[in-house]
Amino acid sequence: MVLEERINTGSAADGNTPDAAAISSVAVGVSNLSAASSSDVCVEDEVDQILGKQDGKIYRSRNDQFCRHGPQGKCLHCVPLEPYRHVDYIMFENSTVADRFLNYWRNTGNQRIGIMYGRYEPHKDVPLGIKATVAAIYEPPQKNSPNKIELLPDSKEVMINDAAKQLGLIPVGWIFTDLVAEDLSKGTVRNFRGNIDSHFLSAEECVMAADFQNKFPNPCKLSPEGHFGSKFVTVIATGDNNNQIHFEGYQVSNQCMALVKDDCLIPTKDVPELGYIKESSNEQYVPDVFYKGKDSYGNEVTHLARPLPVEYLLVDMPAAFPADFQYTFRTLEGPRFFPVENRAGMGETQDFNALMSYMEQFSPNQFLNAMSDFHLLMFLTTSEMLPLREQLGLLLEAVKTQDEAKALQFKKTEEWATVEEMISAHAPSHAPPPTSYAGPGAVPLPPSSGGRAMGMWTCAHCTFLNQPGLAVCEMCSLPYSGSSM
Repeated sequence: MVLEERINTGSAADGNTPDAAAISSVAVGVSNLSAASSSDVCVEDEVDQILGKQDGKIYRSRNDQFCRHGPQGKCLHCVPLEPYRHVDYIMFENSTVADRFLNYWRNTGNQRIGIMYGRYEPHKDVPLGIKATVAAIYEPPQKNSPNKIELLPDSKEVMINDAAKQLGLIPVGWIFTDLVAEDLSKGTVRNFRGNIDSHFLSAEECVMAADFQNKFPNPCKLSPEGHFGSKFVTVIATGDNNNQIHFEGYQVSNQCMALVKDDCLIPTKDVPELGYIKESSNEQYVPDVFYKGKDSYGNEVTHLARPLPVEYLLVDMPAAFPADFQYTFRTLEGPRFFPVENRAGMGETQDFNALMSYMEQFSPNQFLNAMSDFHLLMFLTTSEMLPLREQLGLLLEAVKTQDEAKALQFKKTEEWATVEEMISAHAPSHAPPPTSYAGPGAVPLPPSSGGRAMGMWTCAHCTFLNQPGLAVCEMCSLPYSGSSM
């Protein structure tokens, strides 16, 4: 099981009723992400406004085999359908979006969770279809291991969502890996999901998906509550039948969302494909839930949902890449990308040194291209040591519209000029050190007595008093610049 939680969820598979107190919050660590709040005026998603102008019917042509009426008539086989659709297709803009996320597993062997940012757009291949287009993946704070992921509170969540909104992006789903290497020389992975002997989503993952969908409800002006269902999708990176990495897309049903919202559905301990409807207690009344199935004789029978196969709660959808890649962010090949957030454990650190190293790859006339990196923009948004927040909206608008003039306008601001001065002041010197010839019999010279070892020093940027021997400030990560000791 790829997702394990900090709490003990109890066991329904071994005959014990799960503890209600222990399961009070199944999706631990998932911060309060909310896409729509209750308001007097419901503002629907743009894709819903586009589809809302249509009559909402799926037209079917006359079937010569079944229809027994004239060309102007309608019957059960050709009358227009009126289904409700959440999301029909998940599309990653390009392979780089997914590869940067998968690189964490490739380099560490640990599983990973990410929040997908993008847009909801009409899907023309399906009547009244909606697709979730993924432009970037943000990786929140988390603890990772080969078989467990624990999400941690994210203090930067609000700033990330605000910056993404200015880029024209919203959270459209979450993605996680469930990968185990099979043959490292061939790059193959094991296939243990989505076949007849396994499961599609575990009960714990269904509960997590429902929790996310409840936090990102779908605005709907026709609903008394102002929302109906959710477009928030779930993507799993796992092995397919050919032992290659592929992506599977899911949502959980509105019924599953309601069961999780009211704290009625919990996972079992030992059987991943089975959930469990809690029993009523003195503190909580839980109504009986039933599902229908067929017995060994093919008869339809009703079962009490203790346990409940979670396949009854799933809606699957394809997740793939377009034939022609799309790029919301940088397309220039060659320069390396800015480090991804919250990857210090694998050596990727977002700090001032990383910014210096990244910017030196670009010439002055490539400024817009340099800034067109989602993870760089999120670093500039959340960084407390860089004075950019007041002017960052101009940069985000320039990246969103790919407007060179606005990017140049931001580059000329006093705030970015300060950053450039800091980069120039702390850039390492490339001049070779002075040397002198020493013969084969030479011995090392003793240390110079004229110099003085660096003692305690005060950072010129944040005034933090640092210990001797540190080359960068322990507080703001800016390099030592000869500040007072």
